[in-house]
Amino acid sequence: MNDDELQKLVQRISVEFFHRPFRHHAVFNTRLRTTGGRYLLNSHYLEFNPHQLQAYGLEEFIKIIKHELCHYHLHLSGGGYRHKDADFKRLLRQVGGSRYCEAIPGMSNTSSLRYFYQCRDCGQPFIRKRRLNTRRYVCGSCGGKIKLIKKERIANIN
Repeated sequence: MNDDELQKLVQRISVEFFHRPFRHHAVFNTRLRTTGGRYLLNSHYLEFNPHQLQAYGLEEFIKIIKHELCHYHLHLSGGGYRHKDADFKRLLRQVGGSRYCEAIPGMSNTSSLRYFYQCRDCGQPFIRKRRLNTRRYVCGSCGGKIKLIKKERIANIN
């Protein structure tokens, strides 16, 4: 499926399920990793992850399109377009969109390192995915200095 076919599919789903036209652009974005798609508030464009379509098929991909169209139509009509809003949850349920998308195997953005720190004064342990500047941060429990104990490579979950 190319961008033109995606545009036509989004327009068709918009009219069929939302009874409103989709008047902006829908494109594939291969840089998306952890999300199925996104709605851009300023341009009103919709971007979709082509890896979701390849990994899970058209049926699941249509649910992602419905999800993003919920953001789109609610934002343009002045409704609650955020995930936490009741308007969004209600409309998503009505059209049969997916609340979450499946993780794509091999495309996790989780860190492959884990850092183990410890407070020099009270011994409080800290585990972090990102490296910590030990000269800048102190222990939250006692205010003591923090030292790096070890860093280890972990296997990705996906």
